[in-house]
Amino acid sequence: MANVAVVGSQWGDEGKGKIVDWLSERADVVVRFQGGHNAGHTLVVDGVTYKLSLLPSGVVRGGKYSIIGNGVVVDPWALLAEIETLRGQGVDISPENLAVAENATLILSLHRELDASREDSNSGMNIGTTRRGIGPAYEDKVGRRAIRVCDLADPTVLDDKIRALLAHHNALRTGFGKPSIDGGEIRAALQEVAPKILPYAKPVWLQLDEFRAAGRRILFEGAQGALLDNDHGTYPYVTSSNTLAGQVAVGAGVGPSAVGYVLGITKAYTTRVGEGPFPSELHDETGQLLGERGHEFGTVTGRARRCGWFDAVLVRQAVKVGGINGIALTKLDVLDGLPEIRICVGYRLDGKDLHHLPASMSAQACVEPVYETLEGWAESTRGARTWAALPASAIKYVRRVEELIQAPVALLSTSPEREDTILVNDPFRD
Repeated sequence: MANVAVVGSQWGDEGKGKIVDWLSERADVVVRFQGGHNAGHTLVVDGVTYKLSLLPSGVVRGGKYSIIGNGVVVDPWALLAEIETLRGQGVDISPENLAVAENATLILSLHRELDASREDSNSGMNIGTTRRGIGPAYEDKVGRRAIRVCDLADPTVLDDKIRALLAHHNALRTGFGKPSIDGGEIRAALQEVAPKILPYAKPVWLQLDEFRAAGRRILFEGAQGALLDNDHGTYPYVTSSNTLAGQVAVGAGVGPSAVGYVLGITKAYTTRVGEGPFPSELHDETGQLLGERGHEFGTVTGRARRCGWFDAVLVRQAVKVGGINGIALTKLDVLDGLPEIRICVGYRLDGKDLHHLPASMSAQACVEPVYETLEGWAESTRGARTWAALPASAIKYVRRVEELIQAPVALLSTSPEREDTILVNDPFRD
């Protein structure tokens, strides 16, 4: 049995929540290993919709153990609010089935305020963040001044860390014309939330080592997507963490050998939230149609997603840098009824052909897509659960996607419902 890492192969919003929930039936443990509550996963289970941001998607399935790894930045107030919301929907969540890494970095109110100040500034470059403090928290982490979950249990250390943190942040606030923050306010807020969070605090790296030794099946759940990776994405229009499967080892506290199969969640077309390059973006009626049919609005922000044709160049690049073994192709049904469907198979830049996305920000903004046109299908694929239920043209489209991205389709999703999934290869048994 292979432990599986699920990652996005585009700009996020590929449908990871449903696939992770579907796979969690075969897993014993589900682990988030990067990002924060800027991630939005929507699950539809037996007609009930669950919206998750920080909690692993496996939490809605009974009998599973959920872990928030050290690579995640944790807003404790957002976490508690999410737990209460799900409890109100009948989901059982307690320290018995949820652990938060004791060495995870905390997101504070000052991080959210700094995030918003930067987005509102006149710097001329809006990244399009969720304004939830993710980036500033990661900055404090690598700057070695972050407050971590374990610090909540040690008042002496907490006082010293708050002073060091405010020495940095109050200087930034002065630059933005904001008033300084009093350390007492931060300390009081953390003291109030500490007894609610600390019961969940665990050495999750040790737990995971024990689970592996016992032969438990582990599902590692990524957030965002490969093109938002801080190193390999469309920088600087990226998130503040590494979103590739390689981050599993660091963000969960396991060795690279812990992952046996990497599943890339891939939408049958392309979407993006926020600013940044998007070579295959559509600004016409087809783009609007994809957005309407696909209900393309962010789970976290509610922002409308930009829509475009499937970009095989970008997904192939994600497959290569992310070590993706197979993909789960989602939202195929959104393409139903289109007379023809286009796939981006290359780029043109300054009169030259390119078969990868260049790293340069200016080059990324100027590449022109080269398209291949396929025949569409009039029949509905929605709810199909076998290959035999798919139109011939839809199967041809899927096979062409496989050829272009150089990775097989392991799962095919035909609606938001959990069971509307065609299983080709079970990642846990691959």
